[in-house]
Amino acid sequence: MAKLILTHEVTGLGEPGDVVDVKDGYARNYLIPRSLATLWTKGAESQVTAIRKARKAREIATLDEAKATRDSLQSKAVTVKAKSGNGGRLFGAVTTAEIAAAVSELGGVKVDKRKIEIAQPIKSTGEFSVSIRLHPEVSAKIAVNVVAA
Repeated sequence: MAKLILTHEVTGLGEPGDVVDVKDGYARNYLIPRSLATLWTKGAESQVTAIRKARKAREIATLDEAKATRDSLQSKAVTVKAKSGNGGRLFGAVTTAEIAAAVSELGGVKVDKRKIEIAQPIKSTGEFSVSIRLHPEVSAKIAVNVVAA
């Protein structure tokens, strides 16, 4: 087992700044090469506190604030423009970064693209539902309308 410090959020494993024990192969072949984690050392405790401090500054502080943000996001539909061909099929797919940019343009809060979850890849025009994790206990379902550019 390898002891690591997460530098990015890993679904099912933890948040940035968490110290986790994972199997050696998972650490060596996935987490460390993708810069999602670093090896844990005694001197890295200061790094853990810095990561946690930065995370606290970025995330929505209270549960009530997260619920208010969820209500404001769910009341609006987000429009994303994408290049499309015949029959409304897109050239590529709509990314989480494009959705995050559309949410911030709409006047909503700045949303981290890593907090957006798309159930199925969006590869055609139309209306889709996307989930955004605002807080560990609060997630918002927003409507994403994809139109041809």
